[in-house]
Amino acid sequence: MQGQRRDYLTDDEIELVRDAQQIDLRIRVLTRAIDRRFAVLGISSNGEVPKDKSGSWGPAPSGTRMELLDDIKRIIQKAVDDIDNLAERPDSIVVEEPDKKQKPKKYEDVFPPAVHILAAAAKRYEPLLKKELENTKDERERGILIQSGDLCEQIVAAELRLPKEAVKKSGNR
Repeated sequence: MQGQRRDYLTDDEIELVRDAQQIDLRIRVLTRAIDRRFAVLGISSNGEVPKDKSGSWGPAPSGTRMELLDDIKRIIQKAVDDIDNLAERPDSIVVEEPDKKQKPKKYEDVFPPAVHILAAAAKRYEPLLKKELENTKDERERGILIQSGDLCEQIVAAELRLPKEAVKKSGNR
């Protein structure tokens, strides 16, 4: 009998992702979820681990080292998949309802910033993953760390393929 597969996000994080329909907001939530796992592992990712005054993030994620590393890989993959899905179908963009003072956001307003947010996080994660890879002897952990590092490299490379005007508009370069 197979065991039930473990969720890589906590119930509270799932709600936050569900609420963050706009891609740039969703990527911020996902990178914070990754930073939370690094924090539980005792690894400083120099990211924003939310101070949960409102209780919206819920308790810190738990699990074995292997499970938390796998969570990190799966969350990175989810962020990549979400961005890829939007890139393939730009008309499927979900944007927040603007207030009366703002004009509605378009794909060009949220897609490049989302890629930059994820790439900035990937650049923070790469050296951490490499260091952990050097320090582990466990073959399964090594596989997870290699896959996570490869995803980070792909993200950084994808950022370089953004049109130059998108880079200027997003203000992240």
